[in-house]
Order: sequence, then structure tokens, then C-alpha cells
Amino acid sequence: MRISIITIGTKMPPWVSQGVKEYSKRMPRELKVEWKELPLAPRGKTSNSSQLKIKEGEQILRSIPAGDRLIALDVRGKSLSTGELAEQLSSWQMSGENYSLLIGGPDGLSDACLERAERRWSLSDLTLPHPLVRVLLAEQLYRAWTITVNHPYHRE
Repeated sequence: MRISIITIGTKMPPWVSQGVKEYSKRMPRELKVEWKELPLAPRGKTSNSSQLKIKEGEQILRSIPAGDRLIALDVRGKSLSTGELAEQLSSWQMSGENYSLLIGGPDGLSDACLERAERRWSLSDLTLPHPLVRVLLAEQLYRAWTITVNHPYHRE
């Protein structure tokens, strides 16, 4: 199984890259996590956030591997506890299908991305900065996996 995390924005602080790399390398071979960073749409003084979101959404949709099931990270989505995420991850693994998780740019995901996704997932009711979302997502995927294999990383 493969999880592709497709995200807008390429210039992350070193701590983000290090955090994502650390948790991604801890994942087992049978649960491969790939990160695809796409550039922000060019911004200027007269930029329209709706148009930027559409352009970024088009980039995201073009980069989704064929056949992947889509999950959009969206503040208006359904929240999951860590245990629920572990159950979901186990279900994804049992399905044998690949998934793409979509993270929008500063203006969020386009309507086209949200409509194409089969589910919307909210990491928090809080507004989180995009760099932190990446590290948080990487850690939570790792934590969920450890729960599924009874690894001692997660303690309740």
C-alpha cells in the first residue's frame, strides 16, 4: 500500500523537512508514504485568492497517481481520534488500494479537489500553519501504524 501526500508549497523550514523525513522513514515497507510538494501559484499585489486556489487545485489533481482514492485535509472535515485513525489506516491497508491525502495552499483546497475527494478529514478545529500540518500528519500516520502493530510508541 502507498499513501501519497500531495501538498502545495515547496520552501519549508528545515525542522519541517527533518520531521517529515524522520516519521516517513519509520514507516514499514508495506506502508510506503510518499510526499509530493507542488509550487504555490505565483502571487502578486493583484492576485485573487479564488483564482490561486483553482490553479493550485488543478496542479494537485494532475499529480494524483491513477487509481488512488482521495482524502482531502479540510478544517470542515470529520475529525478522527488517534484510535479511529489507526482503525482507518488498518482498513486502508486491508483494501489493498492506494490513497492520496491532499493538503492545499494558504487559501485551502479548490472546490474541484474537495468534490473529487471521497472524504474530508480535519486534523483540528484550530487553524494550523501548513508547515506544522505536514509534521503533525506524518507523526499521526506513524502513530496510527504503531497502534495497528502493538508497537510501544503509542501509550494510552
